Amino acid sequence: MVNINFTPFPILTTERLTLRPLSIDDQQDIFALRSDAEINKYLGRAPSQTIEDAINFINKINDNIQKNNSIYWAITLTKTKTFVGTICLFDFSAEKNSCEIGYELMTKFQNQGIMKEAVAEVIAYAFETLQFQKIVAFTHNENQHSTKLLKKFNFLQSPEIDKENPDCAIFTLEKDMNNKGQNH
Repeated sequence: MVNINFTPFPILTTERLTLRPLSIDDQQDIFALRSDAEINKYLGRAPSQTIEDAINFINKINDNIQKNNSIYWAITLTKTKTFVGTICLFDFSAEKNSCEIGYELMTKFQNQGIMKEAVAEVIAYAFETLQFQKIVAFTHNENQHSTKLLKKFNFLQSPEIDKENPDCAIFTLEKDMNNKGQNH
């Protein structure tokens, strides 16, 4: 595991998207995302109750990025700068040479291929820039959209059960299993 340094922040771009750092200006969007019952249904977290919750979350995220503990992008539509969701890499493990991926997409932007585009870019970043050999994802057993997305990228469902959350499936993607030709 090398290259864990997020200064300067790595802005990623795709055909339609810009993955950029979160800022305090995103507080309304983060609040909307983190208080959405449909999104929270599969995440097992308490919804954000106030804008203050969103501000605290943004500050915590940016603090973790400064410490190189995680990397977290706001997903925006490049043309309009519209905030549509978030994607992150975290739980870096030197001994397993792995990280975990997580993502959320505003409900009204789902089923448009946005997250597929963002995930492809972040997988490439994790393998090529950060040099991880494995990416792990946890998704709720009933979250068919997330399961389908992970399978599109050749994540394999682990036979093991997450002891802390038996309602979640564990998926892994090894670097040599990754389809190099996908969306790059």
